[in-house]
Amino acid sequence: MEKTHVDSIAQDVGEVLISKEEIQAAVERIGKQVTEDFKGEHLIVIGILKGAFAFMADLIQAIDLPMEIDFMDVSSYGTSTTSSGEVRILKDLSITVEGKSVLIVEDIVDTGLTLSYLTKVMESRGVKKVAIATLLTKPSRRERAVDVDYIGYEVEDKFVVGYGIDYAEEYRNLPFVGVLKPEIYEK
Repeated sequence: MEKTHVDSIAQDVGEVLISKEEIQAAVERIGKQVTEDFKGEHLIVIGILKGAFAFMADLIQAIDLPMEIDFMDVSSYGTSTTSSGEVRILKDLSITVEGKSVLIVEDIVDTGLTLSYLTKVMESRGVKKVAIATLLTKPSRRERAVDVDYIGYEVEDKFVVGYGIDYAEEYRNLPFVGVLKPEIYEK
C-alpha cells in the first residue's frame, strides 16, 4: 500500500489523545446541546480561523437550527508556540451580530486571552447572547477566566495537533488529535 502524506506526518505524533470516533461523539453531544439551548433562535456561528474550521464544519451539521456562519481570524500567537499576550483581529466578521445570538467556535482554549477578548468584542457589538464551544480546553494554562459553554475534551498541557489544530501550519489534516513529539517543535 502506498504511503500517504497523512501517514508520513502522523509519524511526528507521539500519542493519539482523541480518536476520530471520539471527536465525532463530542461533536454530536455538543450539537444536540446547542440545539436544545438555542431552540427557537436564529444562531450566528463564528469560527475562529484557522484551527476551528474542522470542528466547526462538523458541528454545524450536528446543530438543528436556522443559522448563519462567519469567520474571524484572531491571533495571540504569531509564529510562536506560546501566546504573546496581545490579541489582534486579522479578519473581522462580514455580517452584523447586533441583537443576535452568537456561538463562537474555537479549536482549543489555552490561556483564555483570545476568547476573553472576543467575548468583550461581541458584547460591545450588542449581541443578544454569546456562547463558546471548543473541542479542547487546557485549564492548567488559563491566564484569563473565560466561560466556555460547550467543551469536547479537557486535555493536559501537551502540544497537540490534528483535526484543524496546527504546528507551523501543518498537521491540520490529521483525522485525530495527537501529541506532537517534542523533537519536532524544539528544533
